[in-house]
Amino acid sequence: MDITLALGGGGAKGNAHIGVLRRLEKEGYKIRSVAGTSFGGIIAILYALGNSPAELQTIFENVDQAQLYGRDPKDGPSLLGLAGVRRWLDQVVGEKTFADLKIPCAVTAVDIKTGGEVILSEGRLKDAILSTIALPGIFPAHQLDDMELMDGGVLDPVPVSVARMLSPKLPIIAIVLNDPIDKPVRPYMFPMLSIIPRPIADRISRMNLAQSYDIFMRGVDISSRAVSHFRLMVDAPDVIVRPHVHHIDLLGNVSVAEVAQRGEDAVEKMLPQIKRATSWEHRVGKMLFGKNNGQRSS
Repeated sequence: MDITLALGGGGAKGNAHIGVLRRLEKEGYKIRSVAGTSFGGIIAILYALGNSPAELQTIFENVDQAQLYGRDPKDGPSLLGLAGVRRWLDQVVGEKTFADLKIPCAVTAVDIKTGGEVILSEGRLKDAILSTIALPGIFPAHQLDDMELMDGGVLDPVPVSVARMLSPKLPIIAIVLNDPIDKPVRPYMFPMLSIIPRPIADRISRMNLAQSYDIFMRGVDISSRAVSHFRLMVDAPDVIVRPHVHHIDLLGNVSVAEVAQRGEDAVEKMLPQIKRATSWEHRVGKMLFGKNNGQRSS
C-alpha cells in the first residue's frame, strides 16, 4: 500500500510526525515520497534520508533545546538566532544534498522579496531546513542565492499540493498540527531560553514586549488556521490526520516520546479512513471520476 505524506508545521508539535510515521509503517504502508514545511520539513528530510521513526525519536530526544537559539553574525533581524541549530544540522545532515535522499522529498519556503512560494527539492539539505523553519520575526530569514527565505507555512501550512507533485498517482495523507478554525485561540508565552533565571523570566513575561508578542502570535495563529483550512479544502488530501497537540507551545520543551505517541494515536483513530482511501476501489474511482473523498479527522 503506497502513500505520500504532507507534513505540516507547528514547532515542537511536529514531534507528532514521528508517531505518525511509526504507526503507518507498522500498518504496512509504504511511504514513497514526503513533503513538509517548517518542523514537518525537518522530519520529511530526515526520514527521506533513511532514518527510521525510532532513529528520528532518538535524534530529537538528544537535542539540547537550550543550546539551539543563540545568535551569531550570520543571523539577521529576529527575536532568536539559529547558531545552535546550524551546529546541530552539521551533525545530522552535514553537506548532504537532496541527491542523497532515499525517496523523493520537497520542503517549502517563502521568498520575502517576491512574496512567492519556493519549493526546495535540490541543493544542500541544510539550506532547505534553515529556509523552511525560518518563522517570521522569530528566526532569521535564510539567504539562498538571491532569495531571502522564510517558513513555508506562511502561504501553505500543510503542503498537500507539493506532495501531489511528488507522487501524482498516490493517496495523500495530510498531517495537520495547527488548531481547527473553530477552536478558541490560546495565549502564547514569550519564548525565553531555559538559562534565564525564573525571577527574571517572570518579570519579562509581564512586560509590554511579552504581551505584544502574545497578541501578535494569536493573530498569526488565526491567520494560519484560516490559510490551512482553505488550502486543505482546495488541495483535498485523501485523509487528514490531526494529532491532539493543540496545548503544546511552538518552542515548548516537550517529551518527544509523549508527543510522538499523540501522532500514533491520531493515526489509530483514522485507520478506517486511511484503509478506505488506499483501497483499490477508491483509487480507481478517483481515476475515473476525478473526485476526492477528502476524509477528515474529527
